[in-house]
Amino acid sequence: MKNLMVAPSILSTDFAHLGKTLETINRSEADWLHVDVMDGMFVPNISFGTPVLQAIHKHNKKPVELHLMIAQPERYLEVFSKYGEQITVHAEACLHLHSVVQQIKNLGCKAGVALNPHTSLGSLEYVIKDLDTVCLMAVNPGFGGQDFIPDTLEKIKELKQLIQRKDAKAFIEVDGGVNRNNVKEILNSGADAVIAGSSIFNSNDPLRAIQELRNPLIR
Repeated sequence: MKNLMVAPSILSTDFAHLGKTLETINRSEADWLHVDVMDGMFVPNISFGTPVLQAIHKHNKKPVELHLMIAQPERYLEVFSKYGEQITVHAEACLHLHSVVQQIKNLGCKAGVALNPHTSLGSLEYVIKDLDTVCLMAVNPGFGGQDFIPDTLEKIKELKQLIQRKDAKAFIEVDGGVNRNNVKEILNSGADAVIAGSSIFNSNDPLRAIQELRNPLIR
């Protein structure tokens, strides 16, 4: 069985100890850092903006995926491109999704598209070959600590079929409710990577938690 790629989502960390969190992630087996940017409009929560991203950029040693849970993300792509190797936008937030994807690539970043649980895979039909990543939300976006939506497993399988049918290269991320109890099913359904927050940062041993998510067979 292959290992999953794992990206800790810092939304679930204690921000009073952000520096300590970044030190832990730097020492971990995590493949990259997942940073959720929320505007209080596209999702009912506000996370943080460029001052925090600047601090992360200064102290973090892992690649960064910026997950923009914001309305009209094309307004800020140039600014955010300074702080992440990949920018992931929501299909639901983009009036012209193909154009936004091309903007991201033109800025020198990898391009990802996230889909909310209710959003059909049909929205990716004509952009899938341009994407580096598809991020399937397994919870409704905006808050950490939610339970995994089981129907996501079938959606992963259907997305895998779409990628193969279109001869695309995008890999599949799953974000939300991921933990040691469901990660094996997520892997077996065809996912390449998981985003995890609460299951890592609420653990007594975040390094071990990341390791267990990367390789469900080590338990």
